[in-house]
Amino acid sequence: MTTTYKVSVLVGSLRKGSYNRKLAEAMIKMAPPTLSLEIVEIGELPFYNEDIDNETPPASYTSFREKIRASDAILIVSPEYNRSVPAVLKNALDVGSRPYGKSVWNEKPTAVITASTGTIGGFGANHHIRQSLVFLNMPCMQQPETYLGGIADAFDEAGNLNERTHNFVKNIVEAYDKWVRRLLDLSL
Repeated sequence: MTTTYKVSVLVGSLRKGSYNRKLAEAMIKMAPPTLSLEIVEIGELPFYNEDIDNETPPASYTSFREKIRASDAILIVSPEYNRSVPAVLKNALDVGSRPYGKSVWNEKPTAVITASTGTIGGFGANHHIRQSLVFLNMPCMQQPETYLGGIADAFDEAGNLNERTHNFVKNIVEAYDKWVRRLLDLSL
């Protein structure tokens, strides 16, 4: 019997027409039956503040933490802002890591995909995100690294990936599937 792993997808862009959200949605469609990918929204999380994270934390903190805790793995799809991590994504990582000693991220297999309209494809953000993942004890897929430059040209008018990008992303999804199963299913 094949196990299906629940994957929480975090999108580091809140923009309505976000290329990274479109990319995440494309990855959801091409996921194999062993992965169930679902976008977990992060835009409504208040900035992390220990003063409000007490006996009755904001409902959005609690809901977010429960969704992440229930997932088996994490997929991060993000743009790069000023050569670094978008604030909304860093905030989500912070909210999930607290209260101290109760992180919902621990040992969840993770992959980081960055995409930008520029030529370096979010290289800086990708590596800044990975720095946080090390501390959070989230084993991150090392290869293939994924930096998608020129992402605006990767979609047609209907929002579908062009063939070249689709094939590249499909290889990433297949590698991620193997990564998750390797870490979570000792039979591989």
